[in-house]
Amino acid sequence: MRLLAGVLALVILGLAGLLGYAYFGDMKADPQETRLPVQLDLGAAPLAATTTAPVGTDTPAPAPSDSAAPAAPQAGQNDLD
Repeated sequence: MRLLAGVLALVILGLAGLLGYAYFGDMKADPQETRLPVQLDLGAAPLAATTTAPVGTDTPAPAPSDSAAPAAPQAGQNDLD
């Protein structure tokens, strides 16, 4: 019984110490200005995906059927859900 009371007292003291550190501890970062050079390559064209058409198929793909489900509305830039 004494061992259980001692462990319980240590747990309570530990939680109280953690709570005190969270409230009174210096946990904010000092503001520091950082300047890093950035090299922008604005003249380069984006890389295009290179795919090859299958050889021997000259017929076009069939058109999608009209019974397909309607397309979902376009999501806006701020629509996160």
